[in-house]
Amino acid sequence: MQRKIKAKPPRLGLLFARFEAPVYLLSFNTHTRRQVLATAAVHAAFIKYCHHAAKFGIIVGRYVIMPDHVHLFLCFGSNCTITLSEWIKGMKRQLNSALSDCSVRPTRISGQILSSLWQPGFHDHLLRSSESYVDKWNYVHENPARAGLVETAEAWPYAGEIGIIDRA
Repeated sequence: MQRKIKAKPPRLGLLFARFEAPVYLLSFNTHTRRQVLATAAVHAAFIKYCHHAAKFGIIVGRYVIMPDHVHLFLCFGSNCTITLSEWIKGMKRQLNSALSDCSVRPTRISGQILSSLWQPGFHDHLLRSSESYVDKWNYVHENPARAGLVETAEAWPYAGEIGIIDRA
């Protein structure tokens, strides 16, 4: 069976043309929700890639790296020439390299031909003008505490802010 890739809905192009640069809340997961991401090496590779994004007109705002998934806020400037999908693929490649350096190998499931460290794709949520970046951040920021990884969200070492996305 061949996988079908859907095109961006036409209405989003109109939305982007009328409003300021879009802000996304993105999430992506490890394959089989393997808990390998909450490490200093992955965190450093993530920060390096996010700083590099500024060269392409992309601002990475706040983020949380959980053991098996990543949440981040991303703003694409009007001069950005790469797609969200291309950017996420690059991020996954960067993190693959850091994980490989730590001897983490791709997950292979019996009966499957391919092995991977990542679930295919990602989840993106376009923040609309009526939604609050701060409210979404508060929810994401509390993930490590809700998961019982730390007493308070502030104690989680794999969260922060790369650039400031000024949204109410």
